[in-house]
Amino acid sequence: MPTLAAPTRRARAPARRARAPRADADAVTTRPARRSDLPQVIAIDAAVTGIAKPAYWQAVFRRYGNGGQAGRQFLVADADGRVRGFIIGEVRDWEFGSPPCGWVFAIDVEPDFRLAGIGARLLAAICAGFRRAGVTTVRTLLARENTLILSFFRSQGMMAAPVIPLEMDLEA
Repeated sequence: MPTLAAPTRRARAPARRARAPRADADAVTTRPARRSDLPQVIAIDAAVTGIAKPAYWQAVFRRYGNGGQAGRQFLVADADGRVRGFIIGEVRDWEFGSPPCGWVFAIDVEPDFRLAGIGARLLAAICAGFRRAGVTTVRTLLARENTLILSFFRSQGMMAAPVIPLEMDLEA
């Protein structure tokens, strides 16, 4: 028969990691990216990917920033005077035989500010721009193992598209 141990003090719960301040959802605004936002965009991207790519982001800004050309969007989420996330996309016409649609090719939110609705606001803002451009569908591509972004897009109502991406290894 098991013996009962004398009552002991309840173990202390492990200390919780202090949370970073979160943006108040009402204080978050989405707006077109400015050249002065690039250092913060580069920092968010580097925090997520582990690689700083300033030349890449300069080229992206030249193509999509400053309001971009018709159908191109580079938006940021601004909270407390800081860029906390970004999204980039464009309307592509008749690619692969499909009618014009919006394509999102980059989205990210500063890790400490995730789960605050910033990604959803960014996606809603770019979709509104796509609607103004006259398209009724939005698409994106992502790595199958990127479950974080897959979960995000699914939570926003996106599902598998009627296209199949194919690739070929050129080194083989």
